[in-house]
Amino acid sequence: MQSRSTAARIPRQEPENRTGDRGELPVPDRAPARVPGPTRPGLTGPGSTGPCPTGRDRGEPGWPPMSRRRAALFAGTFAVYLLVLAGVLLNTDLVDLDWSVRLLRPYERWPSLEPVLNAWVVVGQRGPSAIAAFAWLLWRARRLGRLRPLLVMGVALLLLNVTVGAVKIVTGRLGPHYAQYVGSPKLFSGGTIFPSGHTANAVVTWGVLAYLAVRWRRTGAVIAAATACSIGLTTVYLGTHWVSDVLAGWAAGLLVLLCLPLLEPLVAVAEQRLNRRFAR
Repeated sequence: MQSRSTAARIPRQEPENRTGDRGELPVPDRAPARVPGPTRPGLTGPGSTGPCPTGRDRGEPGWPPMSRRRAALFAGTFAVYLLVLAGVLLNTDLVDLDWSVRLLRPYERWPSLEPVLNAWVVVGQRGPSAIAAFAWLLWRARRLGRLRPLLVMGVALLLLNVTVGAVKIVTGRLGPHYAQYVGSPKLFSGGTIFPSGHTANAVVTWGVLAYLAVRWRRTGAVIAAATACSIGLTTVYLGTHWVSDVLAGWAAGLLVLLCLPLLEPLVAVAEQRLNRRFAR
């Protein structure tokens, strides 16, 4: 019979690291496994299949896919665009509204505003607005070390030219100063007035600047909206556009802005290819 002292249970010890017995260094703990992200071959380097960095990884907000809210806004804006186009093509009450404002002749009723608004409408012209916009975008591109700001504006203006330009050519509408028959929509007459290019260009140019101004996006959006609205109304005051031209211009410009997130992958690919070419 064993004594109480020898019968006592010996506490079990945890086994030591056996690598120390063999004179080897202990194996360090493994780093936590990285959760694989979406891969896009070729976007992170030649032949790379690693996760493509998002806008947040690059220190600026990314361009998310079209949300339900944005999709609803796009559908509503597109519906308004189609309604305005149909109203002009079918010679509805919208054309009567155009002629009512045309016969009102705002530039004759309030002539003191004409010098100021003649200068202000230049803000919506493609040449002056593009020069001012690209000057700021060039500064921002150099600051970020990226071509994306310039490419986004270029893609937006190209899309605007294609969409609005096509409708201008097809409709062939003449402006109010060239209209001779009251009540006529002045379509298919060789004009290029519908939709308003001034208005659509103001929406797109200043809208893109507002989006790219990350810290001041909301303030920039308000300024861009006020600028686009005032440019459209100014063209009506000066008699260079019908009211329906401006309505269509606002809608066309907003549609371009809403489509930009869908073109972001194209911008990323173009930026990468340009970077490779300049690096040679």
